[in-house]
Amino acid sequence: MIRSMTGFGRSELTDEDKHIVVEIKAVNQRHLDLNMRMPRKLNCIESKIRNVLKEYITRGKIDMFITYDEYKESLVSISYNKEIAKQYISHFEQISKDFGIDNDITVGRLARFAEVISVRDEQNIDESLMWQNFEPVLRKAAEQFVEARAKEGEQLKIDLLKKCDTLMSNVLKIKERAPQIIEHYQSKLCEKVEKLLENGSIDEARIVAEVTLYADKIAIDEEIVRLITHINATKDELNTGGNIGKKLDFIAQEMNREANTILSKSTDVISSNIAIELKTDIEKIREQVQNIE
Repeated sequence: MIRSMTGFGRSELTDEDKHIVVEIKAVNQRHLDLNMRMPRKLNCIESKIRNVLKEYITRGKIDMFITYDEYKESLVSISYNKEIAKQYISHFEQISKDFGIDNDITVGRLARFAEVISVRDEQNIDESLMWQNFEPVLRKAAEQFVEARAKEGEQLKIDLLKKCDTLMSNVLKIKERAPQIIEHYQSKLCEKVEKLLENGSIDEARIVAEVTLYADKIAIDEEIVRLITHINATKDELNTGGNIGKKLDFIAQEMNREANTILSKSTDVISSNIAIELKTDIEKIREQVQNIE
């Protein structure tokens, strides 16, 4: 099974004590980039959340959104710092005197300043209980996320296998024409040389040697063999499955290199056009494998 790098998963739990929502979405990324938006009270279990996600995800830019509301009464306290308030008032009076402006401070405004009124949550957070409540919701969202990736990955696999078949068909067309191209080139070159030297002696052995040497330069047998090998390797990886995105990307780069060499050596219009199609198909494959985890 292969998996796409794009996906979405959501899980929710609501009971008489709490409401938990976990949403996970992802887009393409070379490595794993995990971003979480969650209430501060979950900071104590953040490392556990990350460790669980790494069990399900290896690559991609992951955005996670978490809601965790508890309905039970919170134990909070409100404190008033008289000394801080006195200092604020003293400074306001001094500013009024220095600049000749009215001191319009009110109780409401004074209470907004830092540390005059403080609200503190004195509820003791039971980390183990919080994790016990949260982990099943997290795993359910992650499983749904992986399932969505797998469905899209199966579609990618089907599409890539079709592209590989098209690629192989074009490679075999070039392979079939390769001997004819060399033979035609040898014959044509010999005719030109004989015509130019028809009034003089011709060293046929030298001509054959030169033609053979140049024929080696335009031969594409090795490139064709390597390209066929890469195509078969791609199909094998797709059928085997797993986290193959990076490997397929590397193979696609190698295929592109061989196609470039074939195009540069081609002296035949038909073969050149087929080689251009090869490069186009390989580029499509490279674009698709970027979506594979």
